[in-house]
Amino acid sequence: MQQQDWAGVLPAITTPFGSDGEIDAPALAAHVVWLADAGCRGIVALGSLGEGATLRADEKVRVLQICREALSGRVPLIAGISGLSTEECVSLARASERVGCAGLMVLPPYVYRGDWPETEAHLSAVLGATSLSCMLYNNPIAYGTDLLADDVARLADRHRNVHAVKESSGDVRRITALRSALGNRLQLFAGLDDMIVEAVAMGAHGWVAGLVNALPVESVRLFELARAGRAEEARRLYDWFLPLLRFDTVPKFVQLIKLAQAEVGKGSERVRPPRLALPAAERAEAVTVLHRQLAVRPLL
Repeated sequence: MQQQDWAGVLPAITTPFGSDGEIDAPALAAHVVWLADAGCRGIVALGSLGEGATLRADEKVRVLQICREALSGRVPLIAGISGLSTEECVSLARASERVGCAGLMVLPPYVYRGDWPETEAHLSAVLGATSLSCMLYNNPIAYGTDLLADDVARLADRHRNVHAVKESSGDVRRITALRSALGNRLQLFAGLDDMIVEAVAMGAHGWVAGLVNALPVESVRLFELARAGRAEEARRLYDWFLPLLRFDTVPKFVQLIKLAQAEVGKGSERVRPPRLALPAAERAEAVTVLHRQLAVRPLL
């Protein structure tokens, strides 16, 4: 078992679709190379932002293959593991290892909100199905299952390939709770864009980011300033970035982040149903925010 170097800015990538609704392989390949060129430390595919829930099993493997080939080992590829059933998730974890992924980001199951024994059994099945280095993903806002610090510690005790945790509860105190429960055993990641500076101040080692899909240079710079303790510089950049980072925290975050990509010339707004294009009024409001902030985009 080789431990993934869990640190830095890891984009949770969007999945580009062509006009036929199928995966746009050339766009996906170009996108991950662009993110790596901008200083991102890895790529996380098949997450919520990647519309993983709308992808067929074969499409998920195809996304990983496209990314793996395009990256050519430059940065690690992390597969998001999520699904309705434990069997489905175990199968994807094993397929991800065969493709050549460096690690997994493991979610609780979709839809069914089990109690702790059920959640533990599901996560343990996935973690035990592979020797890959794994990040646990806590997002009670989206999935209704809350992995508390003691739960994470219990899973880390049981599974030696648990090396990181992505915390997306929106409560920065969870970072300190995890540090208290685990010490330095796991690498801690912020999972919501508009809490990154606060999370780093409390000890986060990395950021699984969303707006990085449109603004990678600014994302990497913000993280580096925060980690270096350059508070005033980080605050100035954060103040500019926050109206856009908040796109990551609302139900239509996929549409909004893809809109941001389109506005900077790095993607399209196409999403898969049940998601639909933003209604005209919502889109106009978002475009106003985007244009206002991009007009005063800092020179880095």
